[in-house]
Amino acid sequence: MRIARTESVTTHALLVLAAVVAVFPLVSIVVSSFDGSSGGLSLSSYSTAWTQGRFGSALLSSALVSVTVVVVTVILASLAGYALATMRVPGGKVILGLLLLGLVLPYEVTVLPLYELLAGWNLIDTYWALILPQIALSVPLGVLWMRTFFASVPQELLEAARIDGTSRFQTLRLVVLPIAGPALTTLGTVLFLFTWNEFLLALILVPDNAAVQTVPLALSFFSGAARSSDPAVTAAAAVLVALPVLLAYTVLQRRLISGLTEGAVK
Repeated sequence: MRIARTESVTTHALLVLAAVVAVFPLVSIVVSSFDGSSGGLSLSSYSTAWTQGRFGSALLSSALVSVTVVVVTVILASLAGYALATMRVPGGKVILGLLLLGLVLPYEVTVLPLYELLAGWNLIDTYWALILPQIALSVPLGVLWMRTFFASVPQELLEAARIDGTSRFQTLRLVVLPIAGPALTTLGTVLFLFTWNEFLLALILVPDNAAVQTVPLALSFFSGAARSSDPAVTAAAAVLVALPVLLAYTVLQRRLISGLTEGAVK
């Protein structure tokens, strides 16, 4: 009894310590962003960062790119993953091998070919230069993720749907997707976070068009150009960039937990 209590206390202490280590940088940045020039608390740093950094346009660009990448990738991954998990696809094993290769291949090695390809299509410094490559880079993870889920669906459920006369697409739309909420939500969350935080592709593919630059790139240019020597302004800019991600993650995380709970009850 005493040993179990000691282990519990130790575990909780380690968890609290890990939480403090993880949260401290964020808290310190938030506190720094409210430091006024007179030593008091002030919101002027946020106004200055918003105006000088043009983060309004950058936030809209990031939202447009992230939502588009997530929606298109989830649709493609659901269709391809369902086919690979439930159908006899010619060359299915080869396709899986290529997907695994695309998953483990460092995307840094694809930046130069992507630039040359998109430059030939006159897409540099456009939204398509951000959307198309990130969809392509996200599809391997999405297909493998959804294939794993669809492969775990009981065959009895698919056979029952087939006996009822539904086509394969109807089975996917009416039977399988309604129970795939947790998998889809988790995949969407991961893809959204990856896309929102993407920096290298934005730096290489949209370097000169401020109208389509995303928030990580805008923050880099804002802090690196030394437009403001006030650390509070830089901290406020970092908070403005991180806040949408934190809010989106909180919402999506709650939906994920809700979906898992509903699945457990059913």
